[in-house]
Amino acid sequence: EVQLQASGGGLVQPGGSLRLSCTASGTTLDDYSIGWFRQAPGKEREEVACIGKTDSSTYYPEAMKGRFTISRDNDRNTMYLQMNNLKPEDTAVYSCAATSFYGTVAGCYSGGYGMDYWGKGTQVTVSS
Repeated sequence: EVQLQASGGGLVQPGGSLRLSCTASGTTLDDYSIGWFRQAPGKEREEVACIGKTDSSTYYPEAMKGRFTISRDNDRNTMYLQMNNLKPEDTAVYSCAATSFYGTVAGCYSGGYGMDYWGKGTQVTVSS
C-alpha cells in the first residue's frame, strides 16, 4: 500500500520561505509522477507543482512560477517543495500526491484529478 506523509508546514512571515517534505512508504517513489496541491478554506483544491515520472518535466501554475520549486530525492524516497517569497494568499493545507498511471504531469491538472495516492496535508500559514 502506498503511503505518503507530508511535513514541514508552519507559520511564516510574508516574504519568508518554507520547505515541505513528503516521504513515501510501501513503494518506490520514482515509479510515480508526483505533485503538491493545496486547499484554502472555502476554496477548491489547486495544483501547486508537479514532476512527471517519464520525462521529469515540471509544471507550475503561473502564481507559483519563480517562487516554488518541486524536487525529488529517489534515494530518500522523498519529494520536496521549496517555497520562497511566500504571500498571505499562499496560506492553505498543502498535500502531496502520486500517480503511477500518468507518466507526465497530466494527472496534476484540475487540482490533481489524476492522482491516485494522497498524503495527509500540512498547514502553511503566511502571516505577519
